[in-house]
Amino acid sequence: MDLGLKGKQAIVCASSRGLGRGCAEALAAEGVHLVLNARGSEALESTAEAIARRFGVEVSTVPGDVTDPAVRDALLAACPAPDILVNNAGGPPPGMWQDWSRDDFIAALDANMLAPIALISGTLPGMMERGWGRIVNITSQAVRAPIARLGLSNAARMGLTGYVAGTARQVAHRGVTINNLLPGLHATARADALDSGEARQENISIEAARARRMAAIPVGRYGTAEEFGAACAFLCSVHAGFIVGQNIMLDGGATNISV
Repeated sequence: MDLGLKGKQAIVCASSRGLGRGCAEALAAEGVHLVLNARGSEALESTAEAIARRFGVEVSTVPGDVTDPAVRDALLAACPAPDILVNNAGGPPPGMWQDWSRDDFIAALDANMLAPIALISGTLPGMMERGWGRIVNITSQAVRAPIARLGLSNAARMGLTGYVAGTARQVAHRGVTINNLLPGLHATARADALDSGEARQENISIEAARARRMAAIPVGRYGTAEEFGAACAFLCSVHAGFIVGQNIMLDGGATNISV
């Protein structure tokens, strides 16, 4: 299927590895030119070079933390007329309610709610004026089924979800869609960190922790960055204009909900 994206411009945040890189590669495979962002400049440059060489698209980079307004400004300057925005940021650390201070919550909100909203606000006017745009936010399955040890992430990502629910419906008539992708466990560094945390807490091996977590997923495995990226690319495509303000689970069936 031709997704109708050849020649379009995209900003993809936190895209040097993991799900963000999966999204960047899937878009590049459709001929989308990219501006990539990540905090680590070395990994970012390596990823940009690899994607440009493999897919033959233009790839530029803006290193830095998107919670920094200067980095967001640099992203928008590097891609002043984006057709696509993929918001993504690493999740805050797991823990228990007594572990988190106000500063911890502010940091989580900055990364997983306020920075995405700022980039949405920065890209929406141009998309609306041009009559076409796609915004995809990578959030978490915890938005639909909160995870006890991820309270910081639950709170911040649910705030973003509420914002998108209203905003998406206000701009859809101008040809712009905003949707959220809710990953479950994927084979990324984030899953490795969560597996390690559970292993320490339960005093078991990382392999045992991973096997136990996989056993709770109906498909019996973690997801891949490639299949996640494919879902993102479809949401960005010309075929997805009737998908508005949705929270789409990619969790292998792990979250059993009826609505």
